[in-house]
Amino acid sequence: MPQLKPSLYKNIGACQELTASPAGLVVFGASGDLAHRKLFPSLFRLWQRNLLDESFYLLGCGRKELSDEKFRDGVKAGLKKFLSDVTDDQAESFLKRFYYIIGDYSDRRFYESIKERLDVLDKEYRMSGSRVFYLSVPPDIYDKIVQQLRDGGLSCPTANKNQPNPRLVIEKPFGHDLETARQLNRTISRCFDESNVYRIDHYLGKETVQNILMFRFANSIFEPVWNNNYVDHVQVTIAEKDGVGRRAGYYDNSGAIRDMIQNHTLQLISLAAMEPPVSFDADSVRDEKTKLLKAVRPFSESSFAENVVLGQYSSGTINGQSVAGYLEEESVAGDSLTETFIAARMFVDNWRWSGVPFYCRTGKCLASKKTEIVVTFKQMPHSMFASIGIEQLPPNILIMRIQPDEGISLRFQAKGPGGKMCLSTLEMTFNYKDIFGVEIPEAYQRLLLDCMAGDQTLFMRYDAVEISWKLLEPILQDRRGNKIKPVQYPAGAASFPQADELIEKDGRKWRPLKDN
Repeated sequence: MPQLKPSLYKNIGACQELTASPAGLVVFGASGDLAHRKLFPSLFRLWQRNLLDESFYLLGCGRKELSDEKFRDGVKAGLKKFLSDVTDDQAESFLKRFYYIIGDYSDRRFYESIKERLDVLDKEYRMSGSRVFYLSVPPDIYDKIVQQLRDGGLSCPTANKNQPNPRLVIEKPFGHDLETARQLNRTISRCFDESNVYRIDHYLGKETVQNILMFRFANSIFEPVWNNNYVDHVQVTIAEKDGVGRRAGYYDNSGAIRDMIQNHTLQLISLAAMEPPVSFDADSVRDEKTKLLKAVRPFSESSFAENVVLGQYSSGTINGQSVAGYLEEESVAGDSLTETFIAARMFVDNWRWSGVPFYCRTGKCLASKKTEIVVTFKQMPHSMFASIGIEQLPPNILIMRIQPDEGISLRFQAKGPGGKMCLSTLEMTFNYKDIFGVEIPEAYQRLLLDCMAGDQTLFMRYDAVEISWKLLEPILQDRRGNKIKPVQYPAGAASFPQADELIEKDGRKWRPLKDN
């Protein structure tokens, strides 16, 4: 069972941390970019914080020909590149637990070799815990690896009842559409029990995303007004300054709907709008998130034009530098209709949120990098300050900043210094880094620790994945069938007229991407 340890962080009133259960972590794609940039540095931080079990080891699997020593050298170079405070002694002590095996993912003999190597390592580390298989590989080979794990006896339940069953960790995207998502879930369910499957959406590992639950359900002053009686609308923004870069080939077959809406955006909406779970455990939290997704009003062919705007960046300027348009990116077809931006108006048809619009937007090559949830409350029904020219009071606004400058702000009205009638809009703000005095942990630290501790709270369940795809299927079909051409917007734009019109026709405005 996972253990609880007091946190190493300061200035926290009540804080306990899980420690990892005994586990051998098997990483497919261990020579790839994600593993070196995110996974291994995050594991190193967990090791520094004494949160990994003493029997922990890692077996990297890949097609690149490497010895254990060469593999460790590569991981060490990555640690020094992505972390600023790694010493040689620390790296070498940590990497003693790292091993590597080469093979072809479609070759059954490769999995026989993996099983033999794991049996040896289990004995060496006196490990009686679970094996965690992490697929850090392109999603089109998930099915192949999962099936081979089953055929090779690596996904089978353990004979020892005291030893946890093998676990599977996969990265998004979980399918390319509803049918492929269902097919992937069917393959996985034949090989692993759902209680041992961890679908990673790295946004859910961000401290500020997790804090949405704490903020809502640990403070009695907010939850009573968290409904359609007091909330006018909600905005969810995930804006990126970068273009598609090296992901152009993948992105042109995906687009913003699949890349950002189906997972990150819908997950943020579900956390912001879900009902209170009965307790803070995986099943209770995920049950409420799934119920919320079921309540999101489905899109239809007739509602597409009214509720969705698709965009694609053209050439422009960001930070004084010229940026090529999407159609000029390498590996992108010159006549591509893939969207790099989407704005959508959604509704949650339940008792709490009936009639409250949820506006979401996400895009690449925009004016700034910003992820936030903005809750705008209804205006006061009457202004008693008309004598000083204020016929309508500005609404109260709550801003949950997920990145950058992680924190929470609340805008409210108060008297300013000076005259008797002097009303000002003030913003009360706190930043996580300033308050807690530490760097916010990388999202993968939280997620990797939870995988090894057996906590599924922050991971997507199969039914939530399918519901998300089902919600977006009409948009994908309409876009594909009608060959909808995205609106062009210049790289570096803060917005563009068609996206503005989506929200302004309701008498509202987007919160500016660039703060004044």
